[in-house]
Amino acid sequence: MKNKINAVLLVAASLIFGQIEKASAWGMTGHRVISEIAEKHLTKKAKKNIQKIIGNQKIAYWSNWGDFIKSDPDPALNTTGSWHFVNTPGNLTFEQFNQELQNSPENNLYKSYLRVKAEAKNARELPLKQQQHNFYYIIHLFADAHQPMHVGRAEDLGGNKIEVMFFGRKTNIHRVWDSDLVDNEKYSFTEYASVLDVYAKDYYKKYDVSFEQALFETHELSNKIYADVENNANLSYKYIYDFKYPMEEALLKAGIRLAKELNEIYG
Repeated sequence: MKNKINAVLLVAASLIFGQIEKASAWGMTGHRVISEIAEKHLTKKAKKNIQKIIGNQKIAYWSNWGDFIKSDPDPALNTTGSWHFVNTPGNLTFEQFNQELQNSPENNLYKSYLRVKAEAKNARELPLKQQQHNFYYIIHLFADAHQPMHVGRAEDLGGNKIEVMFFGRKTNIHRVWDSDLVDNEKYSFTEYASVLDVYAKDYYKKYDVSFEQALFETHELSNKIYADVENNANLSYKYIYDFKYPMEEALLKAGIRLAKELNEIYG
């Protein structure tokens, strides 16, 4: 009960100080959509083992924990901001991109996720709290890996410095992809997960790629976004037309692939 109360207070504090909007990849809705899709495709064994860690709560409930804890007073938690993104130059081949990943700093999205995943596989040897934290990081960071502006470029902070207008409102291209595109559809996270999951069977083969390949797909979408925003800073219906389906494909692939990761780790 104490942990649940602390979680609620932490969420409330984050909302009050606006930390969620500033930092969230996919925004709250997008992360929940991805986790909801993933939960639909877990094996019975994975579900049982995950339940031992988080109880009967839905996975989506914890999907934004990775952003909430940036407001936690514990330095071990509030210094993890760099875990949510990886920067590379643009328009790389897969070989060049993979080399950038291998040579990148330790505390970025790529290396932090692999480190947490490896630790989670040894769950029986870890205290429950650490198992929980690893699980929360896995579901959040893996979703971040499919948000194109979290595999962006250092010089503009993943698009945070690129100002645009979205239906007449001043924003930046990072926030457009964090939340504006997703929230523009006016679905709840459960509704969005359901309508996207209809197409899940089309992605079972596509989802079976390495983490490096998944990040490269995100890099390729990021390149398209950067190229478009150079000539189009006033975003409205045409932008929705051009990027609604790539955005939804990214959400769906993230959900299906996250299920595969969770089945591998906990199944």
